[in-house]
Amino acid sequence: MRMDNKKNKSGAGPGKKASAVNGAKASNKFNKQAAIKNSGKNNAQVNKKINKKAGKTENTDASDKNTEKSSINWYPGHMTKAVRMMKENISLVDIIVEITDARIPSSSRNPDIDELGKDKFRLVILNKADLADKSITDKWIEYYKSKGIYAIELDSRNFKGMKDVKNLMTLACKEKIDRDRARGIIGRPIRAMVAGIPNVGKSTFINHLTGKNAAKTGNKPGVTKGKQWIMLGQEIQLLDTPGILWPKFEDQRVGNHLAMTGSINDNILDIGELCIGLLKDLEKNYAANIYKTYNINDEDIDRAIEEDHLMAREAGIIAAVAARRNLLLPGSKYDYARASDLIIDDFRSGRLGRISLEEPMHDDGL
Repeated sequence: MRMDNKKNKSGAGPGKKASAVNGAKASNKFNKQAAIKNSGKNNAQVNKKINKKAGKTENTDASDKNTEKSSINWYPGHMTKAVRMMKENISLVDIIVEITDARIPSSSRNPDIDELGKDKFRLVILNKADLADKSITDKWIEYYKSKGIYAIELDSRNFKGMKDVKNLMTLACKEKIDRDRARGIIGRPIRAMVAGIPNVGKSTFINHLTGKNAAKTGNKPGVTKGKQWIMLGQEIQLLDTPGILWPKFEDQRVGNHLAMTGSINDNILDIGELCIGLLKDLEKNYAANIYKTYNINDEDIDRAIEEDHLMAREAGIIAAVAARRNLLLPGSKYDYARASDLIIDDFRSGRLGRISLEEPMHDDGL
């Protein structure tokens, strides 16, 4: 019905830091900050850093007094162009296929698409489902179904199930197909647009969906000059468009989750702060994954907290991981920077297990 890797490498592993001096500086800075900041401060710091690197100004006083209301403003020029292109092209298509990250389906959706595609059929692809918690992904599919929205999970390793995706595109447009038949129009192809924020696998999805034998067509009667269409057999025509990132992060969680999964460039982030936030999320439902992957326990964490006089349990986990993996600085001090890199990279690659950071909620914008 209707609905109104190139991975950012975090630099994990022993050998990533060029010098012990630089590593010590990063570790000392992290130790001082991460050990004393509470959850709200940690989240605000990630977002402040994004604003600063993006050249945005902010009201520091207001942000410090009310971190819950602070937000990220990050909308590069090419993103503005992408939205403008979608507005121009939206009238040409029947269905919008939206690619999301199955680990963070809510945060990886683009709110702009809801308004742009309010009169179009919709299909949501839960990509990277092989990295997400299967039971949570099933809940999302049921949630979309309850809203009358078609959704399907997709394995980002082998992209099996492309035939099912095409079948769902046809099923989602059944109303349009039946309407055409009633008017005596038989065999007119479905026109589709694929959209998604950066790093959710949009380009790879298109490549697997189209295959080697897909034919590209240029200008067509009634189609704006310069539009590129890809023929998927005789049934579907695909219009390729750039991925889109929204102009404003209304929720601190959105920016944090996008950063955790690698959808925001690591170079503009404080990896130590990001790791603290990730561990806070993982401890809720996936603490066992951390203990098993790094062979640590509560005693190891408590010992690290006591040794380094830490005030945050998450910093203790990072220290315990550093000790277990021998990520140490001169003087046998914990290398928090390298351990944080390792934990984030292990989460993103799936070495921590299949993990979802978001479950369906009534306030996810649908």
